[in-house]
Amino acid sequence: MQWEQPSDGYRITKVVSQRQDGECILTWQWPKDVEYVYIYSFEAGTERHPEDLSPQQLKLFTREEYKSKSGYRDKVDYIGLRGYRIFPCVRRDGRLVLLMQADESNLVLMNGGRARIVYSLKYGSKLFSKFKTARIQLFCEIAVPQDALCYVKKEGANPSNKDDGIAYPFMSDFPVGRSVLQEIEIGRNDFIRIFFTDKKYSELFSLSME
Repeated sequence: MQWEQPSDGYRITKVVSQRQDGECILTWQWPKDVEYVYIYSFEAGTERHPEDLSPQQLKLFTREEYKSKSGYRDKVDYIGLRGYRIFPCVRRDGRLVLLMQADESNLVLMNGGRARIVYSLKYGSKLFSKFKTARIQLFCEIAVPQDALCYVKKEGANPSNKDDGIAYPFMSDFPVGRSVLQEIEIGRNDFIRIFFTDKKYSELFSLSME
């Protein structure tokens, strides 16, 4: 693919995103002499340099399409942040030449929302025993990596955060749907709760207890 550096009169500006009826709608200010753009969408944190992109990663979009659709529309079927970068391009000698604009003016981020994780806890005990069992069930809207969650054990009261007690990792990923985990043996006066291991996961998932 042929790339050139853009001059000031050919830069995309004022990119705005909004969510409506399950779609991400992008609008921007078109330069006067630009009739085409290529749109590159990517998961936040995975953007590649323009020269490393393949044609399959870019979508051609014309000014006429923009007018007829009142912007560029993309279905929001993803979780978390997604980036959209809009590259202007011009026609020369029958070919489209992409302009390597890589500033903040032609970039926008869209939040696709958070996937739900809902969990429940059931305790069981035996008469006169110093221990009891805890059974965890989870429902996940999408697959969740094991390192996203931990369970925290605290004596005498429910833990309030992941540092309020002893944190334990889970040993496998969580598939889509309902999962029933193996019983955990804890002290008779212990209580457990589930928390995210890092706040970055709270941007992708919502966690609640039944």
